[in-house]
Amino acid sequence: MIRRVFGAALAAGLMTASVAAAASPDGKWLTESGKTQVQIAPCGSNYCGTIVWQKTPSNDVKNPDAAKRSRPLVGTEMLSGLSADGDNAWKGKLYNFENGKTYTGKMELTDANTLKLSGCIMGGVICKSQTWRRTK
Repeated sequence: MIRRVFGAALAAGLMTASVAAAASPDGKWLTESGKTQVQIAPCGSNYCGTIVWQKTPSNDVKNPDAAKRSRPLVGTEMLSGLSADGDNAWKGKLYNFENGKTYTGKMELTDANTLKLSGCIMGGVICKSQTWRRTK
């Protein structure tokens, strides 16, 4: 009986640890278009996301800062200051290199390998979302 209870408690503990580990956004994510991969990692007490691969490498030509328009997008921070906002959700800034604009946004893990990102304007009245898939 003791062995059975201990075994069940150990299994429950391992399952809880697995769920907690799966709840982390750390890792590489493929954007919805499949053309860009972003590495999400802690930066200070928040999370940030840096472009680590592009199917067709290009420069940050739409950046509002003219001095940054010739820099490669690989290495550019696309997600910044993402702080916890409940379970498996974070709020921060999302940079859209396709139009050079930065939006307030939210990132939410819907499961261990699926991330939903929403960039918003007008205080969150109008939002556009994408689903990213974990690659590693």
